[in-house]
This record gives sequence, structure tokens and C-alpha cells, in this order.
Amino acid sequence: MNFLIDNAWAQAAPAPAGGSMGFIIMMGLFFVIFYFMLIRPQSKRAKEHRTMLAALTSGDEVVTSGGILGRVVDVGENFVTIEVAEGVRLKVQKPQVSSLVPKGTLKAA
Repeated sequence: MNFLIDNAWAQAAPAPAGGSMGFIIMMGLFFVIFYFMLIRPQSKRAKEHRTMLAALTSGDEVVTSGGILGRVVDVGENFVTIEVAEGVRLKVQKPQVSSLVPKGTLKAA
């Protein structure tokens, strides 16, 4: 029966579509999009956070990353003391202060 079926031979692989130049342009475009959508906004937010931490003063009302709302009593080199209630003070690391809130927020809460 083998005499009716021809032998199957492997064919050469087809030439790749496009050139390597197209691939390089596509990767460059991908990196530019990645930079403007992820890297740049994140570094901008980090810079704003560092600026906010450097400007902390006594009397500012803040929210920590744990969600604790309080008034800044003392600002040290690495730690901030916040008062969350009358006579209740917490000492937290400076980077844990996530945002400033408008004055009077603590009374409304």
C-alpha cells in the first residue's frame, strides 16, 4: 500500500514577517507608553509625599496609612507624635503619614 502514498518531506520555515527594525520600534513605543502611564505618575506622587512630610508642623491634621486620624503634636527626624483623642498620643513613623486633611476635620469626626 505504500506505493500509493508519497513520502512527506518537511518544508522550510517561512521568512519572518516584518524586520527587526519594526520590532525595535514597537519595543521603544511600548517603553514610552509604560513610562508615561506608570513610572512618571508614581515618581510624581512619591515626590509630593516627600514634600508633604518635610512640611509637617505641629497642629496639622493628618491621616496615617492605617486610617488613624489625628493632630500632629511633635515632629521628629524619623517619628511623628499625633494626638488622636484628648490625652491619647501615638508615635508613628513619618512615612506612615499618608495625607494632610483640612483643619477642623478632627472635630467633625
